[in-house]
Amino acid sequence: MIRLRFLAPYLPWIALILAILVVGAFDARFLDPMTLIGLMADNATLFVMALGMTFVIYVGSVDLSMQSVAAIASIVLALLLPGHGLIAIPAAILIGGVFGLLSGFVHGKLRIPSFVATLAAGGIAATTALWISGQRAIGIPGEIRGDALSWIIGSTLGLPNEIWVSLVIFVLAFVLEQATPFGKRMKAVGCSEPAATVSGIRVVRIKLAVFALAGAFAAMSGVMLAARLSSGTPTIANEFLLPAIAAVVLGGTSLTGGNGGVLRTLAGTMLIAVFRTGMTFVGVNALAQQIVFGTILILAVCLNSGHAPKGVMK
Repeated sequence: MIRLRFLAPYLPWIALILAILVVGAFDARFLDPMTLIGLMADNATLFVMALGMTFVIYVGSVDLSMQSVAAIASIVLALLLPGHGLIAIPAAILIGGVFGLLSGFVHGKLRIPSFVATLAAGGIAATTALWISGQRAIGIPGEIRGDALSWIIGSTLGLPNEIWVSLVIFVLAFVLEQATPFGKRMKAVGCSEPAATVSGIRVVRIKLAVFALAGAFAAMSGVMLAARLSSGTPTIANEFLLPAIAAVVLGGTSLTGGNGGVLRTLAGTMLIAVFRTGMTFVGVNALAQQIVFGTILILAVCLNSGHAPKGVMK
């Protein structure tokens, strides 16, 4: 039992290596470095969304609005870029932060369970996205896309820029989690809200900040998707929510909070990427993949329950 507990933090990485070897055994081309680089680039947007989800789950909550927030951010970007240039990027991210703040307020201040609060905020975001887009895709002209979004769609030092962007965001998230008072307070809230309150931590403020950050991360993933697809649409991130939650939990972050972090989410996201590619290799369609992700999520929760702090998702 002691040995298993010692290995627990490394299990996602061990599983990742094994998964890569298994898929590589079916098709040796998968082990080609360029294939793995392409895999990382394809899943960079999912990774960014999963990083935001990590913060929320880390404090023992959940955010079901993130795919809707990513969608509205992509539309805001597409609408503002032609007339306002680069200001469209921070505007899109700010919109995400506002919706995240709304979720945090309803959950933290009004004491509504997070899944209800974020489901409601997500519904507002989704409906607003449909309204401002006229229920259609908003294209981004090629010249404007090349000028304003080359830092996402281009390449640097032989690697796609999506990878570099996601790595920069990962480093920022890691430093915020591990090397700041805010990160320590997040962990305290996730471990025990009553204890955090007694120790003087303003729990509501922490939750407001966490949900605002998660909204900004979701919006950033929407910006990256819009850059990649040359358009913003109300359905641009519809298949991202379940994989993002699965990546966080599969990486080892406990749904009850206080255990895990963004480094583990990196392993979890890569596992999801390998699973996706493996299913594509064997011909599993996109709808069936959602069933697989749901099964993976259940298994991951079962595996984590043995060493997670006691409690419930709030």
